[in-house]
Amino acid sequence: MLGKISLGSVGLVIGGVLATVGMIAYTTGNSTLSLAGLFYGVPILLGGAALKSSEVKPVAIIQPLSDAIIKLRNEQETSTQNKLRLDVTRYRYGIEAHLDEVLEKLGMSPTDEERPVLSGLYEEMSEHGAYRLVLRFDSPLIPFETWEQKQDKLTRFFGPDIIAEVDQLEAKAIALKLTTIPLVKDV
Repeated sequence: MLGKISLGSVGLVIGGVLATVGMIAYTTGNSTLSLAGLFYGVPILLGGAALKSSEVKPVAIIQPLSDAIIKLRNEQETSTQNKLRLDVTRYRYGIEAHLDEVLEKLGMSPTDEERPVLSGLYEEMSEHGAYRLVLRFDSPLIPFETWEQKQDKLTRFFGPDIIAEVDQLEAKAIALKLTTIPLVKDV
């Protein structure tokens, strides 16, 4: 719940209100209220500004969830898929972009300008009936062929119990499909 709220915005609003009340109290001669307002308001305002400047917004969920997908997720989702889904759908602080460290470890982010950007996610059922988390990346400077070459490395990185596949959606968009293994093995 807390990850769905921008702490930077909350800090700016609360700090701004307290600092404003403190300044108004100072000009009207209310020293107790001005001290409290400025003593708490200015640091909260500055903290909110600092959080806002390092904020990474949650990734958009591209497709609405059906009850069948929610049921499938509850039955088959791995801890990696769960952590990943929850992590990218909340506000984050102190990072450049969602999954920036992951992409760097996989050799998919030579520079900040070349790094693919996670633009959305959705959940679906694979053609074999397995739960699948799909991450959509805008990848204008890393070609699809590079993604294909990293497919085994992606599977090892996001595993165990996950198969990673890449699909080219458009000229500059890639879908990274993370599918649970149990049902895939049975087919």
